[in-house]
Amino acid sequence: MAEKLDRWTLMTPALLTLLCSMGFLMTPATAIWLTIPNTGTKCVSEEIQSNVVVLADYYVVHDALDVNHDQPHLPTISARVTSPYGNNLHHLENVTQGQFAFTTTESGNYLACFWMDGKSPEASSFSVSLDWRTGIAAKDWESVARKEKIEGVELELRKLEGIVDSIRENLVYLKNREAEMREVSEKTNARVAWFSIMSLGVCIFVSGLQLWHLKRFFRKKKLI
Repeated sequence: MAEKLDRWTLMTPALLTLLCSMGFLMTPATAIWLTIPNTGTKCVSEEIQSNVVVLADYYVVHDALDVNHDQPHLPTISARVTSPYGNNLHHLENVTQGQFAFTTTESGNYLACFWMDGKSPEASSFSVSLDWRTGIAAKDWESVARKEKIEGVELELRKLEGIVDSIRENLVYLKNREAEMREVSEKTNARVAWFSIMSLGVCIFVSGLQLWHLKRFFRKKKLI
C-alpha cells in the first residue's frame, strides 16, 4: 500500500503538468476582429478537412454613440458562409449579431464574409467580432461530462485524448494533401517535359524545312 502511495505521489506532479499544458491548448483563441468598410466586403477563411464540427458567433462592435439616447448605435450587417465549392452554409441580413454551426462535408477553404447593410449609416469605427471554433474546440464538454458522468481528471484526460485524435487527423490530412500536390507536380513536370520535346522537334523540323528551301533557291539561282 505504501508503494502505491509513493507511486501516486511521484506521478502527481507530472500529471498536473500535463493537465496544465492541456489547459493551455484547450483555452479558446481570442476572437477575430474584422474592420468592415463602408463599401465592400471583409472575409475570413480557414482550411478545414471534412467531417469537422464548426461553431461561430459574431456580433457588431461600434464606437459611435447615438446623440439622442446616449447608447451605442449599432449598424446592421449581412453575413454569408460558403463551402469550398460555393455552397451557402449560412446567410443572414440586417442583423447585429448571429451564429452558425455546421459539420463540414468538403475539404478546403471555408469562407465567412461580412458587409455593411445598405440601410446602415456610415460609421467611423465599425468592427465585427468573430469567434470561430473548429474540431475539438467546438465540442461541448459539459454535455459530454453530464452524459458519461465523468469529471475532474478523467474529463481532462478525455479532452487530452480528443486533442491527440485531432492532431493525428490533421497530420493524416496534411499527408494526403502533400501526396496530392506531389502527384499534381509530377504530372505537370511530365507535361512540361513533353511540351519541351515537342517544341524542340518543331524547331528542328522548321529549321530543316528552311534549309531545304534555301538549297532549292541557290540551285535555281545557279541555273539562271
